[in-house]
Amino acid sequence: MTDERRPFPAAVEAFERAVRARDADAAEDAFDRLTGTVGEARDAELHAAGPRLSAFLGEVPPGPRATVAVLVGACVERGADPVACAPALFAGAWDAFERAADFCASWKEAGRGGLPSHEGEGLEDADFERFGFEPVMAWQSLPQFEMACVAVLNSPAVRRTAPGRAELRDAVARAAELSGEPFQYLVYALAVLDDEPFVAIDRATGAGFALRASGIGDNFQLHTLLADALIGGGHLPGTAPSPEAAAMCRDLPGQTPTTGSFNLVGADGEWIWNEGNPADVPVVDGVRLLVLDPPPYERGWAAGRFFPGMTGDLVLERVLSAEESRALLAQVAQPGR
Repeated sequence: MTDERRPFPAAVEAFERAVRARDADAAEDAFDRLTGTVGEARDAELHAAGPRLSAFLGEVPPGPRATVAVLVGACVERGADPVACAPALFAGAWDAFERAADFCASWKEAGRGGLPSHEGEGLEDADFERFGFEPVMAWQSLPQFEMACVAVLNSPAVRRTAPGRAELRDAVARAAELSGEPFQYLVYALAVLDDEPFVAIDRATGAGFALRASGIGDNFQLHTLLADALIGGGHLPGTAPSPEAAAMCRDLPGQTPTTGSFNLVGADGEWIWNEGNPADVPVVDGVRLLVLDPPPYERGWAAGRFFPGMTGDLVLERVLSAEESRALLAQVAQPGR
């Protein structure tokens, strides 16, 4: 049997043909075949299917659209081109979050109380007519679109070049505000910085360091890599994270316990919480400036990557001169907490 006649590629072809022809019965049958055969698909078949499915994602009816988006994300995780797949996923997610935000607003205006679950608990049959089929389906689809978008945002090339990130970020923020849900994984993935200049200054010694960060998902990961670069590199006193902890924050799978080395403070004097992400760090003179204070209490966590599929790094580029460090430190407010 040739590859072209294998079940999964045949299902992709049949599904595309039915969707473009607006043949609902044929599309439903092909969709069932698609989801039923993806588990046995070969890597090469998934590589081809990701861009092909994403190319007509916007034409897929609202019911199965988010599932197809997840299939595209799964193809990317198995090696399909994320840059080719990302624009359609971002556009589909933007539409879903925009419609879902409208649904949330309408639901509250109707005095319905707490929002229904994404699985449909709390919805009534009449709600599809009352609020509209597509807004209801959009609300239900958000976890799937979140998953699919994070899959492509693991790619540095997508984060640097794919269109639609800013628009999607705004739509997610609106839906989060109206729903009270944080959509943390997508929010953090959209906030990931690449080739981003940072400066860290140790308040006690005045020593300053220019660093560059890429692919770091949260500040637990940033904190661990910072301690590895500065304490592990012999530039500051203290106990460095284990080599294993640092490697797990870069590209080694897994997590391992570690203990915090600093209290991270921004130029505004506010603490930079480990639970946040590097985009929280305020910018001073074109760089994100961190002041390192002693930890007020012992904090431990599982060192590793916030996004297991995303490679992270923090590179020490140079040690600042005493004059540079003093000039920057003079712009820092005293800690607010």
